[in-house]
Amino acid sequence: MRFFGEELGRVGRWYIVLPPIALLALLLALFLLAVAGQNRLEAANERVHDSQLREQTLSEYLALITGAETAQRGYLLTGEKIYLEPYTVDAGRVRGALERVRRAYAAANDPESNRAPELEKFTVDKLTELQESLLAYENRGSKPFDFKRIDQGKLTMDRILAVVAAMRTTESTKLAVATRRWRDDLIWSRWFTVLGGSLNFALIILSMRLVFIEMRRRAQQADDLRDQKQELERQVAARTRELTALSTHLQEVSEQEKSALSRELHDELGGLLVAARMDLSWLQQRLPTSDPAIEQRFKRIHESLSAGVDLKRRVVEELRPTLLDNMGLFAALRWQFKETCRRTGLQCLEQFPDEEPALDPLAAIGIFRVAQEAMTNILKHAMAKKARLVVKIDAEAFVLEIGDDGRGLPAARLGVLISHGLGAMRHRVTALGGTWELSTPPEGGTTVTAVIPLQRILTRSAD
Repeated sequence: MRFFGEELGRVGRWYIVLPPIALLALLLALFLLAVAGQNRLEAANERVHDSQLREQTLSEYLALITGAETAQRGYLLTGEKIYLEPYTVDAGRVRGALERVRRAYAAANDPESNRAPELEKFTVDKLTELQESLLAYENRGSKPFDFKRIDQGKLTMDRILAVVAAMRTTESTKLAVATRRWRDDLIWSRWFTVLGGSLNFALIILSMRLVFIEMRRRAQQADDLRDQKQELERQVAARTRELTALSTHLQEVSEQEKSALSRELHDELGGLLVAARMDLSWLQQRLPTSDPAIEQRFKRIHESLSAGVDLKRRVVEELRPTLLDNMGLFAALRWQFKETCRRTGLQCLEQFPDEEPALDPLAAIGIFRVAQEAMTNILKHAMAKKARLVVKIDAEAFVLEIGDDGRGLPAARLGVLISHGLGAMRHRVTALGGTWELSTPPEGGTTVTAVIPLQRILTRSAD
């Protein structure tokens, strides 16, 4: 099972995944509940606002109709025309207030509580009665005014008041219900908010704890992996040391075998070839002949024996250079370098220090083999015209540098050992405690550089 590209194991670590999913689900549910609660609060607010608006229109209407009646009665009772102006203003505004009441109840879409038509009928009757009473008062002449009209108007006014009172009572009831619902919705919304916040906080704490546990588990895994890596590195280092020691031992055994074989070839085969040449010379002196065929045979045998001696000498020098044991490393390197250049026609440049330190025999043969392998690679692969051999010695290091002007190596292959010969060279230098580098100079060609600590290759007496 995988999650975000990571292996979760056999059972899976869903306890890391589930809390965030549950948290998101809870947040979504709380969001939906909050939206629903907000909609309910807005609906309750709208109901309260509509009820207050209807209550306000009723109060405005009642004030206007009452004011008009009061001003009209004041004028009828006192005859002062000062009351006519409030009457005229209020009576003119009554119909507008009544229209607002009608629109407010029409918008409420509540036929049961909508008594606006009945109120409109009584209002028309009341306004008509007020206007007729006023005209009758002004046209009374010498007759006294009949105040019974006022009693009839009072009856209409009582009906209006009764209708308005009933409508206001209904609106008060609806307002109380709407207010109570609004408060209940507000309380539930607060409780949902508190509950959701608490659950969110609990889920966050749980998620943090699970993440902390997972971090501790991963840290423990990292520690275990680091310990395993260190153990593997120790094992690899131990195996590398063992392989290096084994390889060094095999090289030393090989050099010993080559040395023993070289001595045997030099002593045994060399003695046999020299004895055969001496015997052939003795026979040629004791058995003179004028036969050209026999003389030709004697000459061919002499040439074969001479070639055998030369071959023995080359094989012996390849196995174990006698100059290395008798004259030292520098003499063996000079001979090897000049002999190679002579056979192949290379232009050779060599540079050696004035004095040669007393080197350990194993170190000397190792350095000689490095130079020998480098020259072999130049002949086989470099297609060079020039070669150089430089030896430098300072107070701390022995530096061997062998280069050519051949085709060189691509930069991508410089860090990769492309032959066993290069690997053998590096191993020999590493076994002596030094560093080995294969490079391509800007001017072209290939350069092999070996830097060996001088104290590692000196003999004990020289040290």
